[in-house]
Amino acid sequence: MATPLLEVRGLSKGFPGVRALDAVDLTVQAGEIHALMGENGAGKSTLIKVLTGVFPRDAGETRLDGQIIAPKSPREAEALGMSTVYQEVNLIPHLSVAENICLGRQPLWLGTIRWGAIAKRARAALARLDLSLDVNRQLSSYSIAIQQMVAIARALDISAKLLILDEPTSSLDKTEVEELFKKLRKLREGGLGIIFITHFLEQVYEISDLITVLRNGRRVGCFATKELPRIKLVSHMIGKDVREVEALEQKRASTATIRSDLPMLEAKGLGRKGSIHPLDLEIRPGEVLGLAGLLGSGRTETARLLFGVDPPDQGTLLFNRRAVRFHSPRSAIRYRIALTPEDRKVAGIVPSLTVRENIVLALQASRGIWRRLSVPEQEKLADRFIQSLDIKTPTREQIVRNLSGGNQQKVLLARWLATEPRLFILDEPTRGIDVGAKAEVEKLIQSLRQEGLAVLFISSELEEIVRQSQRVVVLRDRRKVGELTEAEISEEAIMQSIATSDMERPGA
Repeated sequence: MATPLLEVRGLSKGFPGVRALDAVDLTVQAGEIHALMGENGAGKSTLIKVLTGVFPRDAGETRLDGQIIAPKSPREAEALGMSTVYQEVNLIPHLSVAENICLGRQPLWLGTIRWGAIAKRARAALARLDLSLDVNRQLSSYSIAIQQMVAIARALDISAKLLILDEPTSSLDKTEVEELFKKLRKLREGGLGIIFITHFLEQVYEISDLITVLRNGRRVGCFATKELPRIKLVSHMIGKDVREVEALEQKRASTATIRSDLPMLEAKGLGRKGSIHPLDLEIRPGEVLGLAGLLGSGRTETARLLFGVDPPDQGTLLFNRRAVRFHSPRSAIRYRIALTPEDRKVAGIVPSLTVRENIVLALQASRGIWRRLSVPEQEKLADRFIQSLDIKTPTREQIVRNLSGGNQQKVLLARWLATEPRLFILDEPTRGIDVGAKAEVEKLIQSLRQEGLAVLFISSELEEIVRQSQRVVVLRDRRKVGELTEAEISEEAIMQSIATSDMERPGA
C-alpha cells in the first residue's frame, strides 16, 4: 500500500483528573473520507486539537506524508498542509468573502495589500468547490451554508493535503448537506484526505469510506463503512451490546400519560411582524407537542415568542385559561416556564462558570438577590443533578466549557429542572450530541411528560419528532400549515404537510 497521508500512533493527552486520549491510533489515506465517531467526551475534539497544535501531546507520534510532524500551533499545522473547519463558522461576517479567505496571509507588494491578487486567490479557492461567488460581497450577506463553503475554501487556500471537518452539517438543511457532499466527493477524487466528524449516522454512511470509533479516549476500532451495520456502530460507540441498543431505539414513546383536556398554555392568533405569522397553539399537561418544519420555518421564533424573548405585537396568550403577557423571559419564568435555547453556546451555558454555578443560575435568579442559595445548598443541588442526569464531570467545580457538548446540554437541562418547571420548551435539545446522550435526553423528556409537565419539543430531525410527540404542529415560511394528532403522526405525513401548497389545502 502507498504511504498513508496521515499516520497517528499511540497519541495520548491528559488534563487534570481526565485521560482524554489514551494511546490512540489513526490512519487516513489520500483520496479518502474518514469518519471519526464517538460519544461526546470520547476524545474526538481533543484528538483534532492535538493533531493541529492547539494542545501539546503527552505521548505518541504523528506522520504526514511519511514525515514526523509535531505542530505547536494551528498556523504551523496549516503550513504543513492540515486545515480544520469547525462547527461554528469562525469567519468575520462584516469582511468580504475574499478578505475572509485570505485573512492573515494577504499578498503584499511594498507593504501594500494587493487586492486584485486577493480576489484572484479567493476565486481559485472557491473554484475547487465549483462555486462562483461575488468575492467582494460582505460574507454576512450570504447564507450559513455558503459561509460554511467559504470556510472550507479558506482551508483549501493553503494547498491543504488533509481537511478536517468538525460537525460541518449541523446548521445545514437536507439540500445544503447534499450540495456539501457533492463538493467533498470532488475533493476526494482530487486526492484530498478528509476527516469527517459528525453525530448524524445517516450522513456517515452516505459520505465516508472508513469509520474510526473512539470511546472514553481510546480507539475501539477502524471499520469499512459498507461492512459495519448501523446498530453495531452505535454498539461500539456507547459500549453496549446490540440488544441493549435496540431497546434504546424505541419506535414510539408510550402513549400512557397524565393528561388534561384543558391546555396549560394557549396561543390565539399570536404573532410578531417580521418574525412569525399569527398562529394558534395549545400545549397540554402531560403531553409532548412537537414543532416541526424546515430550517427558517419559524420554529425558534415561536419558542422566543412563547418565552417572552420577543414580545408579540398581535394575538393573545393564555396560561391556565387566564390571559397573560410576557414582557421578558423573567415574566415567563414566574409562571414556571423553562426554555433551553437552540444554540447552547451563545444563549445557554455560561462557559467561564463552573458546573455548579451554571446549574443554580436560573433558580437563584428566580429567588432574587435577598434569598441567596447557600454554598452547601448549591453543592447539594448540583450533586443531585450530576447524578440523576449522569453528567460526566470530574467535579462539580469543573469549568463547564471543558465538558463535552452532550454534558454541557445536560447541565443546561439541569439548570431549568432545578426551577421545577410546569412547561418545558426544548429547542433542538439533541443537536450536536451523541446517540447515547440523545437516548438519555429522550428518556428524560418522556419522564417529564409522565410526571405531568407540558413539553414543547423542537427538532430538525423528523424521526425524533415522530418518536417523542403526541401531537405535531407543522410550520413553513414562518406560518402554521398543519397539525397532526397521535394516529396521524409519521415522517411522511409531516413532509407532506410541509410540501402541500396553500392552494392544495382543504378549504383553500
